[in-house]
Amino acid sequence: MTGGASKEQFAFRLDHAASDQSERLVLRMDPYASAVDTCRGREAEMIQAVVDDLPVPSIRLVDRDGIHLGQPGMIMALVPGVSMPSQMAGRAVSGIGGSYGAIGERLAPQFTRHIAALHNLDFTTRSLELFDVPRANSTDAALWQVNAFARSWHDDRLEAAPILSLTERWLRENAPVCESPCLVHGDYRMGNFLFTEPDGLITAVLDWELSHIGDFHEDLSYILRPRFGSVGPDGQLLVSGLMPKPVFLEEYEKLSGRRIRNAVIAYYDVFSAWKAAVVVRASAVRAAHEGHNHQDLLLAWLATGTGNHLRELADMMDRL
Repeated sequence: MTGGASKEQFAFRLDHAASDQSERLVLRMDPYASAVDTCRGREAEMIQAVVDDLPVPSIRLVDRDGIHLGQPGMIMALVPGVSMPSQMAGRAVSGIGGSYGAIGERLAPQFTRHIAALHNLDFTTRSLELFDVPRANSTDAALWQVNAFARSWHDDRLEAAPILSLTERWLRENAPVCESPCLVHGDYRMGNFLFTEPDGLITAVLDWELSHIGDFHEDLSYILRPRFGSVGPDGQLLVSGLMPKPVFLEEYEKLSGRRIRNAVIAYYDVFSAWKAAVVVRASAVRAAHEGHNHQDLLLAWLATGTGNHLRELADMMDRL
């Protein structure tokens, strides 16, 4: 299956003697190197934790350590739907920069409702043994994410980038307190959910590999990134190609009952830009350089945007 730059995905049909009907399934498996190295066990555990509350694929098998598949992977049911309108197919990488057109009006309320529902789930009642929980009223939620991507940067980089080191230091010195940690998707945006046409019903939220327990502001900042938006007919930037920023934030607060702190959003704006730079400047480049990824050409192409990421960080640091 095409799309995505971090995992290998194969659609197949399972015929079984115990069933009169075949079943369409998807194998999602780690390549030898990836733009984002994550745990299939954690991803499957999170999906199973939210399956009764959000539209997600059902899990059939988890091979957390690659004992059966050779590499860690999992098998899921194939969910009907598309990630972008059919007329937009093939025009954007992972949906980024795409446009939903008229169907966006039906998708927008669902998009907001699902992320608000995720943040409000009581994770203490779910089976999440592979996840650590940041302490409430501490900076753990922010610093643990900084630690994770700092490790990726130091392990994968092929050359230095001083602005990334400066930004990392700023992120550590300015980490905000998270009063009440919650479930965080980590990559919630256009291209990472499926919907059916023409009704515009969201059938599955995808790509849970970066999910964790943390600060809800992290998801909001990521959703608001201009790189994951598109310009509407009136020239206004639409969040994830769906709705204006004020509409999204107002509706999110109403649905979640949470109060958004602009200063914390601003912190995670820096973190999200820094994380993106780490992914394309270090992990993606190394995976492509060593030829250990099925999307090595795509990863190399993504790396050409490194200059824009570094300029964005430099501008942020100047303002701060």
